[in-house]
Amino acid sequence: MPRDEFSLINEYFTHRSAKRGDVAMGIGDDGAVVRPLPEHDLVIVTDTLVEGVHFDKTTPPRAIGHKSVAVNLSDLAAMGAQPCWVSLALTLPNVDEDWLQEFSGGLDEICSYYDCQLIGGDTTRGSLTITVTAHGQLPSGSAIPRSGAKAGDWIYVSGSLGDAGLGLKVTQDKVSTTGRHLQQVIERLHFPTPRVALGQTLRGIASSCIDVSDGLLADLGHLMTEAGTVGQLELDKLPLSLALTETLKVDEALALALTAGDDYELCFTLPEEHRGRMETLTAHLKTRPVCIGRVANGGQGGIQLRYQGEEWSLADGYHSFNHFAEGELSGEKG
Repeated sequence: MPRDEFSLINEYFTHRSAKRGDVAMGIGDDGAVVRPLPEHDLVIVTDTLVEGVHFDKTTPPRAIGHKSVAVNLSDLAAMGAQPCWVSLALTLPNVDEDWLQEFSGGLDEICSYYDCQLIGGDTTRGSLTITVTAHGQLPSGSAIPRSGAKAGDWIYVSGSLGDAGLGLKVTQDKVSTTGRHLQQVIERLHFPTPRVALGQTLRGIASSCIDVSDGLLADLGHLMTEAGTVGQLELDKLPLSLALTETLKVDEALALALTAGDDYELCFTLPEEHRGRMETLTAHLKTRPVCIGRVANGGQGGIQLRYQGEEWSLADGYHSFNHFAEGELSGEKG
């Protein structure tokens, strides 16, 4: 007997979702009813993953479930918000019970870890597409903007860059790496870790923030353009993993770290007077932010690159992710 939308939702999503006390009505009603904390603002983000653009047919469905939520939680982290609720619009070409079991398992695991409840959505038939909307909250007026960078601020990233891009190249057989690095880069590609705790820590001290989804050059470029400033990067300070530096030549590793999407680290700017406080507040984190440059006056925005004290230029053939460029695969929205 053919499965209908409601039986699929009931079996794979209704009873697996983490439960929060602030959800008055969730899956099963025409709309969800939630109770935000008093004196808090809501932060709402949406991302879509499309087969053939963000993942291919070889991507494990558990990874797709995880990543569909993770990319949204990363956006919430960049705003300084605490994740609370998610909704899912799932478009399927057909009903594949094994695929749904793994996909919903990956989605449930990350929602449970970050205490997010799946509160509703929609299921339709068509090309495989996953759209998640995530809601977070934060004390009123404390959201971290993209536009607040000032000349003299320091530029930080939350962790190593380029690993997910290397993982993509490995899955596409464009690069090979040793066994001890293989699992690490594949995990970084398929199971990104949104920097939720760091994002909340940066409220009130970071002047601007963005998650690195399209590549550091592109995403830091957004911060600089919004503020009308220039980012001066010291490339020898970029946090690069052994997986990256032992697999690629120096120039290739730097280029990938600057342009590869899907890292989902946070890139933020910090005034001089808050550097000590940030160091103290992040001392307990497993991965601590790394200073990679400084903001300068520029007028129209831009990025200046230096390596070991010398000007450095990106090699031909490397560019950040662009949804409307031909042949692109993987990468998040700008």
